[in-house]
Amino acid sequence: MAKLIKNGRIVSDDWQIVLLGEDGRAEDLALPAGKVIVPLSVWQAQREPIAARQGEIAVWLDGSDDPAQIVADLAALPLVAIRFPKFTDGRGYSSAALLRTRYGYTGELRAIGEVLRDQFQAFTRCGFDALQPAQDRYTDEQLERALASLGDFSAPYQRSVTETEPLFRRQQRGLAA
Repeated sequence: MAKLIKNGRIVSDDWQIVLLGEDGRAEDLALPAGKVIVPLSVWQAQREPIAARQGEIAVWLDGSDDPAQIVADLAALPLVAIRFPKFTDGRGYSSAALLRTRYGYTGELRAIGEVLRDQFQAFTRCGFDALQPAQDRYTDEQLERALASLGDFSAPYQRSVTETEPLFRRQQRGLAA
């Protein structure tokens, strides 16, 4: 079973990520039993039949997908994943920030795909509470070190989803004499 960092802990993942087949037909994709994370196109094509599986269906967005497309469904989604196809594609950071700030999503927000340790700080500052690197990318020991590294910076300078004021506004300053 795959492992991920979720809310500051390493946990086993009980969700399965579903990919489209070679034909790319979202409306014909048969979903396995259990908790599944489906692409946005599958959610849109099969919304009625899969909506009945409350708590077992989640949606993943690509960087090119507009998070506004799922706003009406956010309350019913226990998890929204954002897929990073390569580490240089930063569009998912903006999607995460929009989901947390503009759309008020409070459920699990998970980064999937090319989720690299060097970017873990940035992921969490944009609102992700779960980080799922590709399976077998990191050993358990490497994940433990990565988790520990999330505490390397006690006070970020910039504002973010998790820190709404920049450091200079958070600091108490004495009056000049």
